[in-house]
Amino acid sequence: MEQNVEHPLVSVIILNYNAGKLLEECIDSILQSNYKNYEIIIVDNDSKDGSHVQCKKKFPSINLIENKKNLGYCGGNNVGIRNSKGEFIIILNPDTIVDPNWIDELLLGYQKFGDGIYQPKFLTINNESVIQSTGNMIQLFGFGYSRNKGDQDENQFNKIEIIDYASGTCLLTSKKILTQLDLFDSFLFAYHDDLDLCWRARMQGIHSYYVPKSIVFHPSEGFSFKWSNFKFFLLERNRLYCLFTHYSRSTIFKFFPSLILIDLAVSFFYLKNGLFLEKIKASLNILKNFRKINSRYTEIQKKRIIDDKTIILDFKNEVILPTGTNLKNKIPFNFLLVSLSKLCKLII
Repeated sequence: MEQNVEHPLVSVIILNYNAGKLLEECIDSILQSNYKNYEIIIVDNDSKDGSHVQCKKKFPSINLIENKKNLGYCGGNNVGIRNSKGEFIIILNPDTIVDPNWIDELLLGYQKFGDGIYQPKFLTINNESVIQSTGNMIQLFGFGYSRNKGDQDENQFNKIEIIDYASGTCLLTSKKILTQLDLFDSFLFAYHDDLDLCWRARMQGIHSYYVPKSIVFHPSEGFSFKWSNFKFFLLERNRLYCLFTHYSRSTIFKFFPSLILIDLAVSFFYLKNGLFLEKIKASLNILKNFRKINSRYTEIQKKRIIDDKTIILDFKNEVILPTGTNLKNKIPFNFLLVSLSKLCKLII
């Protein structure tokens, strides 16, 4: 594993938490990569299923780091990044299978467009004609979604293009950029971590890109959390955290009435689905961590070179749900999102 100009060392970091056989299958596919100058780092978040131990036995060349407790997606990946040797870093979920050309194509994208955060095209394991993501998008009020999820792949999304954020399922960037961004925000623990990273990057003039010729296969549903109450808590807590740390105080002031209306709509959704306690916990956690959030806000704003208006005008007005999703009861919420987003873009 040597650094060179033509084939720089790439550190592939896989965060493991009870992934079972999925982890072995993921590593097996990486070993079939056409690009050969890489290292594999497994960061284990205190798994109980022995999957990390089995992988070390089967693949003795991997670098296994065993955390003594679950540090979450952010903290666990940060451990891997700090222990990496590569000029480039790939963050990869253990429930993925990679195409042999995946690294080559991501690096070609980087070489063509320069500093940025790059994601592949995600197709569905066991149904490779169905798209999982052609890049992720940010809605103005902090909701994130996967573009074209559930669509049939007919090579219609075949150009490298700028997206709002690269999916944490698999993304490539340089170690230099991750260091510049202070890595993942460990406060988030999990979810919205990729949205947060790429939003902060955009504030510093760094774009995210979708690279269609790099292919990674992923299940239609990830194995972690399984949409538990804890996941809903993290999704809402972290959405609010990103809004209050990324938008300037003047933007929050202008958007405040709209933010209140959206908060009421989210509260209704959580109440209707038996999750209202998680919404309350999320809001209280934001209040509890007010000082930390204020400090983080100051850190982020000091580094920004792109103003809110430039970024907001690129954000989406609605959340586009996966193809085949039952839209019942979701149309009124999207109508509210679109109406308030358009209003906010007029007053920013």
